[in-house]
Amino acid sequence: MTEIKQGDTVRIHYIGTLLDGNVFDSSEGRDPLEFVVGTGQIIPGLDSAMPGLNIGDKKRVEIACVDAYGPINPAARQQIPREGIPDDIPLDPGTQLQMQTPDGQAVPVTVVEVDEATVTLDANHPLAGQDLIFDIEVVSIN
Repeated sequence: MTEIKQGDTVRIHYIGTLLDGNVFDSSEGRDPLEFVVGTGQIIPGLDSAMPGLNIGDKKRVEIACVDAYGPINPAARQQIPREGIPDDIPLDPGTQLQMQTPDGQAVPVTVVEVDEATVTLDANHPLAGQDLIFDIEVVSIN
């Protein structure tokens, strides 16, 4: 059998869960996830678990937050004046918005807190600070 190695294009089915068992993502009912091993297309902890696996292999991969979406970065949370946000923008906590950096790059943010004067936005990935578990099955190797 052909074992997965760096540079191979692989397709996997997966179920991603948090440590409490809640599923945050899954390929169930969709095409398998396709990526090139070792190129940074997926989180490092999952990428590094691929070499040596074969088609049909199933594996549970436990990934610390530093090898997933990283720890929570307090500097990625920012309070901005409420009057600086147009009235037609929804500001309910949990709302996903996009901001632009000074160089024009789009950054997804989440509204985490709103008061009379300020809106607190969080640019951390929603899974930052979380250890993750992936149950994977290798579907193909090219």
